[in-house]
Amino acid sequence: MANKRESTVESYGDCVIDRQSAAGEAAPAYGLAHGQAHAHGGSHDHAHDHHAHDHSHDVGTRRLAIALTITAIFLVAEVVGGWLSNSLALLADAAHMLTDVGALALSLFVAWFSRQPATPRKTYGYLRWEILAALINGAVLLVASGWILWESVARLRSPEPVAGTLMLVVATGGLIVNAVSAWLLHGSAHTSLNMRGAYLHVLGDLLGSVATIAAALIIRQTGWLMADPIASILMTALIIRGAWRLVSEAVDVLLEATPAHIELASVRSAMHDVPGVRDVHDLHVWTLTSGVVAMSAHVVSPEPGAHQRVLEALHRAVARFGIHHVTIQMEGEPLDVCVPPSSSAAPLTPATR
Repeated sequence: MANKRESTVESYGDCVIDRQSAAGEAAPAYGLAHGQAHAHGGSHDHAHDHHAHDHSHDVGTRRLAIALTITAIFLVAEVVGGWLSNSLALLADAAHMLTDVGALALSLFVAWFSRQPATPRKTYGYLRWEILAALINGAVLLVASGWILWESVARLRSPEPVAGTLMLVVATGGLIVNAVSAWLLHGSAHTSLNMRGAYLHVLGDLLGSVATIAAALIIRQTGWLMADPIASILMTALIIRGAWRLVSEAVDVLLEATPAHIELASVRSAMHDVPGVRDVHDLHVWTLTSGVVAMSAHVVSPEPGAHQRVLEALHRAVARFGIHHVTIQMEGEPLDVCVPPSSSAAPLTPATR
């Protein structure tokens, strides 16, 4: 599994999977009612990967805490500097830094909370909190960006005097703080949407500091006050693009959409190519949380005695796509054929063929 959790033994209601199984051992498949079965795989490097993931998660959490601390400290200085210099660009950057503090605090909490063990009522634990945090962070960025654009347009109509020197000093300090925070979070940004949301917040402030410094230099050299709101607009446009992508990806996960990097037709084709498979229907692939991809499907295989062999081959086929939490219902005939003609219940028609 690309993103492993704290325990190396996971329980999903009807089966328990030891992720430290020896090399070459096929993971057990557990038969359920109506021929349904779960297939989960293990490999010889899972134990090593588990410890590596824990170490990576701990390092990322520590760096997140450091970034939160230095950002919160500088936020106060930037608010004071923006107020004294009357710089909209500086206040806009401070507003983003305020959302950074909230975003980093939320991400830090979620990084801890999402690792809490599963319960009988929450069988997947709290994995989805990472996605919710990413959605909240992205939405806050979009709202803050809208406010900055509104204020920037008002400044374009009625420019106000700006203390360029103070603005330059504070913006330079913000650039240093944001650069350090971005460096701390960059290595963990690809591990989860939650961490990426925090990283985008800091990166947005970094861009804001660059834009503010450029505006301060222009104002000092030329006295052109329009540089302040224009810098704010350019900075905000870049931030909106990243925030929208973050929100879109988080919504896709919550809607259990097929992951963007997986072509559903290719998965279906790979399953069809397994000897003994006549048909595949009701195929669904979705993301539980960052790096954890799940799949369910109905597979028609006319020879009951070959189901175990077919099931193991199917698991190996979909593992090539990075899908490791697999639920497959084995059928001798499609379910709609199995419904007795005299039954009053509506036939179970496959949703996808």
